[in-house]
Amino acid sequence: MSTTNKSFHLNKPFLLKPVGKDYLWGGNRLNDDFQKNIPMYPLAETWECSVHSDGISMVASGELAGKSLSEVLKEYPSFLGRHQQLPILIKFIDAKKDLSVQVHPDDEYARIYENGQSGKTEMWYVLDASPHAKLVYGLNHKTSKATMRRAIQNGQLEKYLQKVRIQKDDVFYIEAGTIHAIGAGALIAEIQENSNLTYRLYDYDRVDKNGKKRPLHVEKALEVADLNGSPAPRQPMRVLQYRCGWASELLCRCRYFQVERVLLNTERHKNMVTVQVGTMSFEVLLCIEGCGVMFFGGEALPFFKGDCIFVPANSMEMKIHGNASLLKVSC
Repeated sequence: MSTTNKSFHLNKPFLLKPVGKDYLWGGNRLNDDFQKNIPMYPLAETWECSVHSDGISMVASGELAGKSLSEVLKEYPSFLGRHQQLPILIKFIDAKKDLSVQVHPDDEYARIYENGQSGKTEMWYVLDASPHAKLVYGLNHKTSKATMRRAIQNGQLEKYLQKVRIQKDDVFYIEAGTIHAIGAGALIAEIQENSNLTYRLYDYDRVDKNGKKRPLHVEKALEVADLNGSPAPRQPMRVLQYRCGWASELLCRCRYFQVERVLLNTERHKNMVTVQVGTMSFEVLLCIEGCGVMFFGGEALPFFKGDCIFVPANSMEMKIHGNASLLKVSC
């Protein structure tokens, strides 16, 4: 491929095609609500933007369509800006049943004990929730490792867990080391470090499709878990900033990622929204409601609810038209 053709690709957004996961607690809302068309039941998760070896997204539009995202980023490293590799993983999660009670290690522990992998800090944005949906967020009071071991052995762990009612549009920041679980009836968008390290403490004695219990990782979990008790999570202060045709609000900012919610509505405006991306990093746009069209370089890229768009660093100026809600992820 010539240098000219390569430079032609450098500033163009593209759609991503996700990888599906059929974990036993999943449902089918990702197919029903987001038209994922993945022949899998249950469909528990879709990994929308991922280069992790456990599930790599594919490019679904433009001249690079059909290539894996990892291939593309290796061929065009400038897409990532200042980053050497893609530092995040973005998912949709459909919890028809409760997820296991689990915890993730931090970067330091993962580097030492998990062959140099990254730890896992994550953020959840609640897309929808049944009337009685809850999640587990830490412990309700300080507890010792010995007490936790006994509780797990005796099937009494749940009495130590802090359970929180959730509703649509809630935001939760789950720092590595926080014991947590998504409860039945939650539909979630998750932004996380590029990691798939999960240590299960408790799985409700369930069995998989082969009649076997999923493995627990009690000792590793207790090594990394914060057992001090967690204050009840509060929703972050969110301030909408209005501009002609759109509004935005900051949902989460941490050392690993920043997530904003963008509300687009240009249906009553003659001018489309202009979007500029910095030269230092890529961005990812996840459409969570509605639809629209992105225009750049004489091309049009339609997007719909559930679509994920990768915008390379130093992208050309884009204009967007539509009525949609999007999560904008940057690093």
